[in-house]
Amino acid sequence: MPSISSLEGRIVFNSRGSKTIEIDVVTDKKFVGRACAPSGASVGKLEAQSFPENKAEKALAAFNANREKFVGLDAADLKEVYDVLRKIDDTDNYSKIGGAVAYALSIAAVDSAARAQGVPLFKLLNPKKPYRFPFPLGNIIGGGAHAGPGTPDIQEILACPVGAKNIVEALEMNFKLHAECRKVIEKIDSRFTYGRGDEGAWAPNINNDQALEIAEKAVANCGYTLGKDMALGIDFASSSFWDEDNNVYDYKRQGLKRDTAEQIEFASRLMRDYKLIFAEDPVHEADFESMAVLTKKNKKAIVTGDDMLVTNAAMVKKAVGYGACSGAILKVNQAGSLYDAMQFAKECTKNGIKIITSHRSGESVDSHISHIALATGSKMLKSGVLGGERIAKLNELVRLSEYDLIDGMAELTSTT
Repeated sequence: MPSISSLEGRIVFNSRGSKTIEIDVVTDKKFVGRACAPSGASVGKLEAQSFPENKAEKALAAFNANREKFVGLDAADLKEVYDVLRKIDDTDNYSKIGGAVAYALSIAAVDSAARAQGVPLFKLLNPKKPYRFPFPLGNIIGGGAHAGPGTPDIQEILACPVGAKNIVEALEMNFKLHAECRKVIEKIDSRFTYGRGDEGAWAPNINNDQALEIAEKAVANCGYTLGKDMALGIDFASSSFWDEDNNVYDYKRQGLKRDTAEQIEFASRLMRDYKLIFAEDPVHEADFESMAVLTKKNKKAIVTGDDMLVTNAAMVKKAVGYGACSGAILKVNQAGSLYDAMQFAKECTKNGIKIITSHRSGESVDSHISHIALATGSKMLKSGVLGGERIAKLNELVRLSEYDLIDGMAELTSTT
């Protein structure tokens, strides 16, 4: 077994310039694994807490006080590392040691173990074939918490190259559509400054309806057939504009409000009219009943829970009880440790819920989630579209195409 011989932690900075935790794990005194914890801008209420008292320094101090407890553990054993983390921190949200430490330590450990065993990380996490590439889900127009005032209330409009035959073609299609969106925006706004949000999507001064029209126009301009060559997706991030006191969805940037019935109809209309393959958080995180209605009503779209499920296996079980969600976002740092996230993936697979492994808006150049997507059988990898920290994940998929173990692209044709 690859035995942990030493650990080192440090405070570094993510793609937004915010402090985060990076940890090195050394096995057998020579194999170094490294992982840096990301952070989100749109955060669910039940997510793991990144830092004790919201201070990276507190997380690093907690790690340093406990790091010797991990020496001698089998770095390849997710459960063994998890059990020690839980002896240190038994809170629901890792508030003592910090979710950032749980994330970075658990991933750095298996990264080191994979190097020690001379195998790719995805194979260590799941030694059984078949492996299929996830479709890259790239955001092309952004708004909400990922962009500034004047942009759409809807957080992301995304591209999914469903007609691609391989990962390189899929990436080229996304890049082409992203570039074409800029040209369409320029025709509407000659003063567009090429502003982009946290994850590389264009952030123009337009409303929700215009954003979707631009995306549809760009698809046609590229010579793609909507829904056949290139599909669109939406991350509504509905919790961010849910007004709990008045029970309405307050689209402040567009200047309108929708009650729950109107929100369901609005989301369903967009799924139908734009042939959406993916619809994330179309209602707020506590509304399992409405999510169930949307899931039942829209069989051709992957109706996906993010804030609703927060990479938590217990929340998947709750969603299944309602009949809510045909898709689930997997964000390791929402759960805390990699073991937590893999248990979530197992629960999703057992219940026929499609997995979309995802980055966060505050990212590093790590590419571990590309391997995690393969290991969990994820249908999509949501990793942004441009920017070094986004391209790092996508380029890792290109490198992984050199492995004969991987057999084509994932299946997206049905959500049933």
